[in-house]
Amino acid sequence: MADNSLFGIHAAALEVRGQRMGILASNIANASTPGFKAKDIDFQKAMAAAQTGDVGNAISGATMYRVPLQPSLDGNTVDLSTEQTAFAENAVQYQTTLAFLNGRINEVTRALRGE
Repeated sequence: MADNSLFGIHAAALEVRGQRMGILASNIANASTPGFKAKDIDFQKAMAAAQTGDVGNAISGATMYRVPLQPSLDGNTVDLSTEQTAFAENAVQYQTTLAFLNGRINEVTRALRGE
């Protein structure tokens, strides 16, 4: 990750949260697909790895298969209620990070205008 003191770690956090949202959406979409294995991103692990290197590699290293609470007979490991809850929580966290970054951009814009 490039050293960016303007946005700090929040830019990487937004990218990790965005990727996680895609994975969780894929899990939800494949809830009835036989043999589908649900995945998730360990956010803490991804952020720790992002501080030392590329965010893309950090995400792939932090992606793991979800252990089902109750395995299904067809081999699908998606628990729809777990996935929906994780998606909703991640969406709120994504919006919070985005709002922080928008605030930073507005501060810089006002500073450039001399306000």
